[in-house]
Amino acid sequence: DCERCQCHDEDKRTAILYTLLSQNLAHGRGGRRPAHQHCLCHQRRTVCLRTPHITCQAASNVLVKTISFIKNLPSFHLLPREDQLLLLDSCWVPLFLLGLVQEMVTFEVMETPAPSMLKKILLDGQSERQEPERTQPTLAAVQRLQCCLNTFWSLDLSPKEYAYLKGAILFNPDVPGLRASLYIESLQREAQRALQEVLQPLHPEDQGRFARILLIASTLKSIPPALITDLFFRPVIGNADIVELIAEMLYEITGRQLAP
Repeated sequence: DCERCQCHDEDKRTAILYTLLSQNLAHGRGGRRPAHQHCLCHQRRTVCLRTPHITCQAASNVLVKTISFIKNLPSFHLLPREDQLLLLDSCWVPLFLLGLVQEMVTFEVMETPAPSMLKKILLDGQSERQEPERTQPTLAAVQRLQCCLNTFWSLDLSPKEYAYLKGAILFNPDVPGLRASLYIESLQREAQRALQEVLQPLHPEDQGRFARILLIASTLKSIPPALITDLFFRPVIGNADIVELIAEMLYEITGRQLAP
């Protein structure tokens, strides 16, 4: 639940100071008021990794293993290059999240301090020459992500279950613009059938496990790529495009390295 907004509970001197500083910022923009006024409470709920060096290194290792998994699928390389890139753009987040679960990567976050009003005033004249300020994940979004990961951990998947589930997620015929959608659909059915077959001897008493795995896997697709990028990779790659970097790694294009 969202905390009750505390902005109106500030004492009068703080409110007056905030008003004066806000007016200064408005004059610096030619007298125009900002389009959106962000609540201070909302700013306090933005978070970042508590141990970014350790967690980003673990996340980078998972991403490398995810790309290696895709690279070792002959059926993927039989697809047109355009379809490969579309599937990569659509599926890299859920595949990466499955990798986090499989590698048992845990992480903690902490609140990020809001930029001071004084800093905004001092740097306001330089704002056009500076890089755009990076977005920060919200606590609510990170908690939702951790909830999805915890649900997958409760399934306790075997290595074969992970492999076939990744195949079922990667070969998604519903991605718009695919040229070989029928072939991709056959690959997805094959991966799902293999997943069902491996479940029978492992969990003969659990008839609903297959449907439950697919249902929980669908929740991974609801996690925004921007959240994953900002949380795990933005401290490493800066403003670079993560999908372009993944494509470079997949096709072994020399260039930038994804390493802290």
